[in-house]
Amino acid sequence: MSAQPDHLPAPPPAPAPRAAAELLARIRAERPERSARWLPAFERDWAKALEDSRQTYDLSPLHEVVRTWRAKLDTAPAVDDFIAAGMNDEDGVDLAELMGNGQ
Repeated sequence: MSAQPDHLPAPPPAPAPRAAAELLARIRAERPERSARWLPAFERDWAKALEDSRQTYDLSPLHEVVRTWRAKLDTAPAVDDFIAAGMNDEDGVDLAELMGNGQ
């Protein structure tokens, strides 16, 4: 008897072609101090994923950057509320660990 599953789970759907442009617009619409930090970080992540995709002919790195940054932007309001409530975040877990990025 094999321990391997008899089928592979379906990969997540590919982001829309304009997903990166939409993320850039969302990052630029953030608070100025957050936008100033996040815009260069997104551009760096996107450039690396683009180069990886060019070398491997695989769009997965680009899709992963889109998914990761969507998650960051989608959770930002909850993080702001948490911090504004005066909660102690010193025992927090890095988002990269939760996302499984290994970074």
